[in-house]
Parts: sequence; C-alpha cells; structure tokens
Amino acid sequence: MSLPADNAPASRQAGVREESRPSLAALLIDPSFWADWASVVGLVGLVILFGVTSPVFLGVANMQAILLAAAILVVLSIGQTFVVATSGIDLSLAASVMLGAVILGLVHAAGLGIFAACVLAVLATSATGFMNGVLITAGRIPDFVVTLGTLSGITGLGLILSGGEPTMVGSTFLLKLASGYLGPFGYPVWVAIAAVLVAHVALYHTRFGVHLLATGGQAESASALGIRTNRVKIAAYTISGFCAGIASILLVARIGSAEPQINTSLLLNSVAAVVLGGVSLFGGRASILGPAIGALMLTALVNGLTLLSVSAFYQPLAVGVIVVLAALIMRYQK
Repeated sequence: MSLPADNAPASRQAGVREESRPSLAALLIDPSFWADWASVVGLVGLVILFGVTSPVFLGVANMQAILLAAAILVVLSIGQTFVVATSGIDLSLAASVMLGAVILGLVHAAGLGIFAACVLAVLATSATGFMNGVLITAGRIPDFVVTLGTLSGITGLGLILSGGEPTMVGSTFLLKLASGYLGPFGYPVWVAIAAVLVAHVALYHTRFGVHLLATGGQAESASALGIRTNRVKIAAYTISGFCAGIASILLVARIGSAEPQINTSLLLNSVAAVVLGGVSLFGGRASILGPAIGALMLTALVNGLTLLSVSAFYQPLAVGVIVVLAALIMRYQK
C-alpha cells in the first residue's frame, strides 16, 4: 500500500535532514571539528601524557594546584573573549593586571582597608578598558595601536606610582582567598567558575550578547539593524578591564604583594586560550567554556613540564608552539 501523496514531501524532507547530519567518521576527518574541540582534545592529551610519565601529575594535590594556578588565566581569557568577539584584541591586559595590583597595594598601604583597595583596583582597570574602547571607536584608531599604546602607558604609570618597588599586602581576607577551600576547590577556582557562568549567561542569554556577536560578525550590518556597535565595543573593552581587575586581586592574594612588573605570559596565554577555545579572531564567533578549558590546558602544560624537570627555558617555547598551532587551527574554523 502506497503512502498518501501529501505525506511524500514530509518523508523526503525527513530524509534530507537525516542525510544532512554528519556521521562520526565524517566528523573525525573534518578539520573544523578538531578546531572547535582543540582545547578539550589538547587537555585530554596532556592529562594522558603527563599522567603516564609523572606519577605525581594525577595526584589530588597537584590537580588542585593546577586549578588554582589556572584561575587567574581563566578570568583573563574571559575578558579577552569579549574583546576578540568584536574582532578586536586587548594587548594591554597584562599591564592592566599590574596596574590593578599596584593600586591595590598602595591603597591598602595608605590604610583605607582591603575592600576599598580591591574596589579601587577594579575601577582603575575597568576605566582603562573603557578608555581603550572610547579611543578605538570615537578616535577610529585600530585596536592594536590603542592597546599597544595603553600597554606602554600603563606600565609607566604603574612604575611611577610604585617607584618600581613591590608593596607587601598583609591581609587576612586575601590570605583566606588564596588558601581557603570551599568543598574540593579553592576560593580562586570558585571565582573563576562564577566568572565563567556569568559570562556564559551574558554572551548567550542576553540582548547584549547577541549585539556583541553581531558587531563582531558584521559591524556595518549590525549598525544598519539599529545596534549601537560603538557602545558594544566600549562595553567589551570595559569588561576586559574589569576581568583584569579581578585577576589582579587573585594575583596579589596568591603572591602576597603588589609587584610593578608585567607578566607578559598572561597576555600571550590569554590569546592562546581564546583561540584554542574556538573563538575566531575575526569576530562573530565566541565561546566561554572553550577559552576556560584552553586556559586550563596551558596551565597543565607548564605544570607537567615542571614535574618532568624540563628546564624553565623550554617552557615558553612549548607555550609558543601551542600559540602557533592555535593560529593554524583558526584556518579550519567554519
């Protein structure tokens, strides 16, 4: 018995939908699939490699140490993600962390209290991000030039304010933040988890997130649809500055002092984590969980090499190779 004629188109459409679904074999040979899952594949590969070669790597204490070390980079990668999603880049991120740390130390040393110090540090780094956004949009200056100039300017400002000397920060609050645990994770890990959740909601479940991706994907079209692209870009850079402020607090809590020195690896690794996480440097495509896993992967890489007694001279080389591979991976993103 034949099917009624009016059911034939529906059946054919169902067949088309089934055929359009790629098979597992097709996914495994699709370069874009590996590009999207680069951070996960890389992390799993490192865990297997170092787990076999070092009996200490998979220990509970070492896993907790990796998570604590990765917390700062996770927060920074989130801020960088919002900027990159608009097809921009924030080269001043590491310098902003330094400025936030210096301000935190000086305000605390002045006797204004640790909470006021933390708030002013975050406000200062957020203001830096806001300034970057305004110069890029209103001044129509390329983001590379603006943030590179800000990198130099903030570095000088931090050195002037601190006199080039570190400031010890003795705070019970920061001590608990650095060493305290809630359940299986330290407080910095919970801060990073909270940042990931908030950023995910903002990116995928708010109008701002839609406008952000639209601005990065095609700014002219987004503007024609009524999206205020300049405001979106300014907000993205302000978020990046805000994340730098949070990272500066975690950094000061971890080392116990405000150091007027830039950790350039934070900038390099934040970009690498973003790209490994499937975020396109051309904008319009973003993820929050991906860069977070990418940050965890890079931290695990350095940790594993340290456990294997690999010279510290070779560790930046390994990270640099990852960055180059991340750039090559971008070519296969759809």
